[in-house]
Amino acid sequence: MPFATARTVSLHGAVGHVVHVQADVSPGQVGTTLVGRPDQALSEARDRCRMAIINSGLHWPATKRITVLLSPADLRKSGTHYDLGMALAVLAADGSLPPEHLDHTLFVGELTLDGGLRPVAGVLPMVLAAREAGLRTVVVPEPQAAEAALVPGTSVFGMRSLRQVVALVLGEQVPEAPPVASSAGASVLAWRGSARHEEVDMADLLGMADARYAVEVAAAGGHHLLLSGPKGAGKTTLAERLPTILPDLSDEEALELTALQSLAGVLDTSAGLVRRPPYAAPHHDASKASIVGGGSGHVRPGELSKAHTGVLFLDEFPLFRADVIEALREPLENGEITVARKDELVTLPARALVVLASNPCPCGEYRADARVSRCSCREVARRDYRARVTGPVADRIDITRHVEPLAPHERRDLFERPESSSVVRGRVRAARDRQAARYEGRAWRLNGHVPGAALREEWPLTGPADDALHGAVADGRLTSRGAVRVHRLAWTVHDLAGGEGPPGRDEVEVALRLRRGEPLDVRTVSGALG
Repeated sequence: MPFATARTVSLHGAVGHVVHVQADVSPGQVGTTLVGRPDQALSEARDRCRMAIINSGLHWPATKRITVLLSPADLRKSGTHYDLGMALAVLAADGSLPPEHLDHTLFVGELTLDGGLRPVAGVLPMVLAAREAGLRTVVVPEPQAAEAALVPGTSVFGMRSLRQVVALVLGEQVPEAPPVASSAGASVLAWRGSARHEEVDMADLLGMADARYAVEVAAAGGHHLLLSGPKGAGKTTLAERLPTILPDLSDEEALELTALQSLAGVLDTSAGLVRRPPYAAPHHDASKASIVGGGSGHVRPGELSKAHTGVLFLDEFPLFRADVIEALREPLENGEITVARKDELVTLPARALVVLASNPCPCGEYRADARVSRCSCREVARRDYRARVTGPVADRIDITRHVEPLAPHERRDLFERPESSSVVRGRVRAARDRQAARYEGRAWRLNGHVPGAALREEWPLTGPADDALHGAVADGRLTSRGAVRVHRLAWTVHDLAGGEGPPGRDEVEVALRLRRGEPLDVRTVSGALG
């Protein structure tokens, strides 16, 4: 039979599509033709597959015409993970393998010239897509077998070479082969901060009760946060400790995040599913593509998507490039980012809790009290600096807090040790459990994700609370978008307090202060809501 089909997956962002690699080996003009919208790296697979087959001691049909179709043909294909499927399809079409033995199996891997099987990025989302299409058996490079096995209900075979895969397909004894080097993803990921966050704690923070409460509300409901204040006030210290009060990820969240890190090529496959929320803090000189995703040829997730279900901290936010600042509009609003590159349109999850930090001026020394301010910036420079955080972006931030350094006498007056991260995390977990029960069976998990229409119709406020919210819109203190965000915040304040029924006027007043950056007496808040 001169025709055979193997199966692999094409990735477009985090979404996979099963691709049928169809090979035809027949008499005609000698040569290998690859069709089905391959990119340059994929077009080079013809030479990789030919030499891998020959150097593995297998038969390459050198005197025949070989046509390989990647179906569906209208879907753009990129990457090197098609190599294994292409080589097996050609071997089966030439009669070296029974074509029916390739059915119901996913084949993923890049081939070297000596027939070795190299790891590729995105194995986990590929296996997820294959399972959805009914393919329950997968063959992947040996270092990625553990990653593929994270998908339940899948039989995984980790192979080192093309010769081993052929023996597996034929049902023969698998020969020995040299070990396959793992990808660099684990070493790239090692510095990203999970171990470092085990060394920090909310108990390290002296004072700042107002800001600590705002961070707790942000963590409990998934609300975006803006921290402002002079340098040395503790903005970065707060942001770095926010991940320590987030509970472990659910199975669904862990699978989403692990798939995204696999797609980005930074997954530590030895650690299994990623259970702790990630933390990313890119430098303010980062490009738009590195933050929101992109790249030449193949779209890769940016820092927003790598921090999905975790925290993205953008320090010195006004110093970020203007295109980066404006690109945050969509993910801040919808929790996803759409990247367009030539004829490729990719949508990636980006449901990170975004924390922005900003100094009051370029030098960072400005204080409202002229007696202690050491700012050397001109007023026009301060105004231009603050204006870089544009209105549409600022309107998408749920909570605003101004942080001031503790005065020496305030440090001396602090007798009680602040609460630890584990204590605060317990309250955050309890609030999130209430939200999980309330939104069970829905597309969202936290208050910060719920659309405004659903809030108004299914989870309205009490009458007095609703009157207070509409009054703030009527007198210009809130936009319509801001009213939705205050409504969400009121539910989170209510969940943290463990209240019954819908939020009342007190919760809305607290939410308004959080939204507008007005000071809070946390002891008064706790008494009023508790």
